[in-house]
Amino acid sequence: MIEVKICGISDIAGFDAVVDEGADFVGFVFFPPSPRAVSPAQAAALSARANGGPKRVGLFVNPDDAAIADVLGHIRLDALQLHSCTVDRIGEIAARFGVPVWRAVGVTSATDLPAIAHADRLLLDAKAPKNASRPGGNAAVFDWSVLRGWQPPSPWMLAGGLTLDNLAAAIAVTAATAVDLSSGVESAPGVKDPARIRAFIRAVKTVPTSILSGPAD
Repeated sequence: MIEVKICGISDIAGFDAVVDEGADFVGFVFFPPSPRAVSPAQAAALSARANGGPKRVGLFVNPDDAAIADVLGHIRLDALQLHSCTVDRIGEIAARFGVPVWRAVGVTSATDLPAIAHADRLLLDAKAPKNASRPGGNAAVFDWSVLRGWQPPSPWMLAGGLTLDNLAAAIAVTAATAVDLSSGVESAPGVKDPARIRAFIRAVKTVPTSILSGPAD
């Protein structure tokens, strides 16, 4: 079955929809320029609404140790999703905090696909435009066909402009076994739509396993 992560949750209605529908991961954004950003205290209050449920993932953009420590002082995270970090910095963070790390990779062409993970999981997203204020969450789709022939060095997750409308095509082309979306379940930037969240998670959970054979070579 395909794993699903809903990222950028910032309110009660969105969080409850993610929990109720059985998402595998819920993402909290700790990057102030994002319209989906929350404070450590806000994330902790939302997380406390469910005992168990989806694994909690914190999204950071090139953070210093103090920023991560502040968040972890408020909320237990199951993974740190790191954007705009060098592989050396990712290793430092993993060693310092002992929490699984996810490495976000911006993709435009096959040359962007990693041969070595340098992390516990890779998250493949569309590479941000030059004028973008944030490295991800830009509702952009990359050319999924570049994944053909790629040998993933670790578990990985597909992100970047996913919606209910393109989900089936994305899975058919990439055979991703985990998907991550944010803007695709919003009514406005940063405003999650509980109905869209529920519909997307239900759709993911019913994708036929017959199409998960792997990208065509």
